[in-house]
Amino acid sequence: MNIAFIGGGNMAAALIGGMKRAGAVDSIAVLEIDAARGKQLTDQHGVVTHGAAGAWLGGSDVVVLAVKPQQMHGAVDVIRPFLGRPLVLSIAAGVRASTLARWLGSDVIVRTMPNTPALIGAGITGAAALGGVSSEQRAAAERILGAVGEVVWFEDESMLDPVTAVSGSGPAYVFFFIEAMQQAALEMGLNEEQARRLAVQTFLGAARLAAASPEPASVLRERVTSKGGTTAAALASLDADQVKAGIVRALHAANARARELGDELDR
Repeated sequence: MNIAFIGGGNMAAALIGGMKRAGAVDSIAVLEIDAARGKQLTDQHGVVTHGAAGAWLGGSDVVVLAVKPQQMHGAVDVIRPFLGRPLVLSIAAGVRASTLARWLGSDVIVRTMPNTPALIGAGITGAAALGGVSSEQRAAAERILGAVGEVVWFEDESMLDPVTAVSGSGPAYVFFFIEAMQQAALEMGLNEEQARRLAVQTFLGAARLAAASPEPASVLRERVTSKGGTTAAALASLDADQVKAGIVRALHAANARARELGDELDR
């Protein structure tokens, strides 16, 4: 595949690095208007960088849109005159595939919602394809996205709003909980290094256990919870504060905001 990235930020760099390691690409070029960032990408990944759109885009099999949502319309307007009919892969939050199809005049589009653990090859990405995407192009998108983690496909693009709420924003919820655990550990007399190691490794280990087990999280939780024990006391406190209900409400709020962003950008 010959791939062109529009934008060379962190997520683009993660995808480029993952594909390079997997040997899943013939050539990669990047449109990056920040010259210093372009040089950094060239030095780190050996990719060709360009400061402006041009005829070099015409030979691309895949174009990855990796600019900020608010910059997307302008970026599409700049590159559109130089494109053939490549597979367009968008990793921008909130910009609907139907909106991109109108801007580009093409329905060969896969909209995705990755998350930041992709930066270490441990991400998960939700993806939805428009009708113009062939089975071969869908497989190409799978190879690109799979270079940085797992991929979950959805037939209905609207499901990417809940995906944004659950996994796109999800790392922030985990970091928030880790912050709280570290704060409590410090208040109970642990030092900063001890608090961080205990909190982070507990999340890492629990997540790996959940991933390896066929049983639901509720069963795993019950197995850790002895009647009258320390875990039961902690969970009773969380229940009294309605923490679970608060988390559920928070994800619904994120889902609603994702829909609003799609409406705002659909113009």
